[in-house]
Amino acid sequence: MTATVALIGANGYGRHHRRHLASLGGVRLVALADTRPIDRDPPLPDGIRLFACHHELLDATKPDVVVICTPPHTHLPIAEDALRAGADVLLEKPPLRTLAEHRSLMAVLGETGRACQVGFQALGSRAAGMLFDAAAGQTVRSIATVASWQRDDAYYARAPWAGRRSVAGRPTVDGALVNPLAHAVMQSLAAAAAAGAGPVEALAVERYRTRPIEVDDTAFARLTFAGGLRLTAAVTLAGEDFIAGEVVVDGTAGRAVLEYPTDRLALPGDTALRPVEGRTDLLENLVAHRGDPAVPLLVPLARTEAFTGVLEALTAPEVPLPTLLGGPLVEIRGGVRVIRGINRVLRRSAETLALPSELGVPWAVPPYLCA
Repeated sequence: MTATVALIGANGYGRHHRRHLASLGGVRLVALADTRPIDRDPPLPDGIRLFACHHELLDATKPDVVVICTPPHTHLPIAEDALRAGADVLLEKPPLRTLAEHRSLMAVLGETGRACQVGFQALGSRAAGMLFDAAAGQTVRSIATVASWQRDDAYYARAPWAGRRSVAGRPTVDGALVNPLAHAVMQSLAAAAAAGAGPVEALAVERYRTRPIEVDDTAFARLTFAGGLRLTAAVTLAGEDFIAGEVVVDGTAGRAVLEYPTDRLALPGDTALRPVEGRTDLLENLVAHRGDPAVPLLVPLARTEAFTGVLEALTAPEVPLPTLLGGPLVEIRGGVRVIRGINRVLRRSAETLALPSELGVPWAVPPYLCA
């Protein structure tokens, strides 16, 4: 049976969802909503209904599934409205801003009996599942994630909330760790959960920026779990050589490495990364779960609670602005700002679990200890 789907947030990254929906079987896109005029690229399907208000969309079309691809600070009310309208929800990452919002949405899920899948699509890969199995099958000593990407000034002009901590007095969510590289954090947290790490007990973070934004484009975070396991994230959007995104699990059986964007994996004993075929699409999984609740969701909202806890700690109002880097340290290459020597710092941090200030990096500042 075909599931009717509505997309709320049809521009920006919503265009990716529109293309993806056009390629899937078993679903039919019936409506789009956006507060801005809806982009005609990709072309709109015949008969599609357009709305400027998600309430009107829900009332008029009553879709089976709603994909929410709006700014993160709008997720909670839209998701609650969609669930109460009788729809299941695919909620883009980062899902929610605070643990209080997480609990609120979990309560609505219990009230309505509906389902919410979160768009951490890398968790649908077979390679990720193999990494988590490897973590569960040994005593894990540490986990690290490292990524080096580049973003230009246009990236921070793509939306009013980009690079901002608040818009019109409303808190927003952005920053390297919690938005573009949120998958690296979520994959690492999932590996820690598989290893039985327990809850996060301490979080130390160093955050930096290379332009006059209010969030980090370079960040280092170290999480300590109740069981003693430590997880270090070292990421940048002002990188030198590209590092797609690696999750490294060190344990008694050896080292496992997942390059999560490409699904390349090296398990203990392997000498090199190898491609692992197979990803389960999260929307297809949600539709299958609708048809048969015995089919488990791959990324139910409950699985993302630890990520939301980290996000809340990193974006709390009392957290200071990231340290601004400049001068000869920052080079502009083809419109992209690059921190000289940053890739070596990222690698050292991931290998040693030490933050830049602990490594004696000259431009580093002492970490902020999150509650």
